[in-house]
Amino acid sequence: MRAVVQRVSSAAVEADGETVGEIGAGLCVLVGIAEGDAEDDAARLAGRVARLRIFPNDEGRFDRSVLDTGGAALVVSNFTLLADTAKGNRPSFSAAAAPEHAEPLYDRFCAALREEGVAVETGRFGALMTVRIENDGPVTIVLGA
Repeated sequence: MRAVVQRVSSAAVEADGETVGEIGAGLCVLVGIAEGDAEDDAARLAGRVARLRIFPNDEGRFDRSVLDTGGAALVVSNFTLLADTAKGNRPSFSAAAAPEHAEPLYDRFCAALREEGVAVETGRFGALMTVRIENDGPVTIVLGA
């Protein structure tokens, strides 16, 4: 399981021409689920995201989490995070979990993030989506389970 976490001033995701998720300040989290990932991976990664200290304190140092700031998270499934380009220019996605395995783990990740106390908005699993972000910093962190 892999997550790309971006600190944002705002973020929104559209599917089929309609906005399906939108937040103000907080985190945009792109989540890729690999074959072999399990529920405990989703819960562990959600905890790491919730406690990731990438928001500034009064001195401007990274010392606050989304929990500390009261921000929200926009979570978007993204199997392309599992791309492998070791054999050339065309990516292979063979490491990505099949949708029937990935969707419940995506849902578990979102639920675990909510259990941590983070307000969560989501994209639409498996849909072609447009993600709009206003990256704050910019700050972008890649996490693995």
